Formats: sequence, C-alpha cells, structure tokens
Amino acid sequence: MFSHVTIGSKDPDKAAEFYDAVLKTLGIEPFFKAPGLASYGTATGPKVFILKPFDGGPHVPGNGGHVAFLAASRAAVDAFHAAALKMGGSDEGAPGLRPHYHPNYYGAYARDPEGNKLQAVCHSSKG
Repeated sequence: MFSHVTIGSKDPDKAAEFYDAVLKTLGIEPFFKAPGLASYGTATGPKVFILKPFDGGPHVPGNGGHVAFLAASRAAVDAFHAAALKMGGSDEGAPGLRPHYHPNYYGAYARDPEGNKLQAVCHSSKG
C-alpha cells in the first residue's frame, strides 16, 4: 500500500541506534545509511527513512499519527516493545490483544526518544 514512510529526527545518526535495535526485532534491517540519513527495508520494497525535516525547521512529532510495523509473531511484538524501552523509548501501550480491532489483533505501542509514536502489530492467531 505504501512505498515509504519518513520519520523526522533532530539527530538521525543518533536515532539510527534506536531504530537499528528496535526494527531488528521485526526482521527489518538497514539497507542504506549516510550522514544524517538512515533507511530500513529494501531498495525496491517498502522502506522507512529517518532524517531531518526537509524544510529545515525543528523536528516535532505528529499528534495523532504513528507508524505501525507488521510483526510475524506475537513474540516479535513483545521483543519490539522491550527493545524500544531498553533503547530509551517510552511506553504507549504494552503488548497485548486488542480485540476491539479484530479477534487476533496483538499490538504494542512505544515512542522513540524524540517522541515519534511507533507500533508493532501481529494479525495472526499463531503466537
């Protein structure tokens, strides 16, 4: 459904330390890095970029928006949330079922150290 998502950061090189650890729990590896830029995913598939805002203004997390990453298992959701907290992120919703979305919706929410809201979600009933 999407080509890429961009997450703003005042210091993308420092933010990459957080995203390297957190996205690795979901099997998402860096595919390209340069000073001030980190990207994860694949060159021809979906990807996430971490960089400074293009307009040169300060980074400000969006209110009401977040990026939800697919997880292959509920254990991966748990690992994502634990890694986010270990790397300096904050809890926005512990891992667990959220049956008001659908019966197998298992997700967790966190904010990165700069306040960007992230989620990992598994839609499978298989742990």
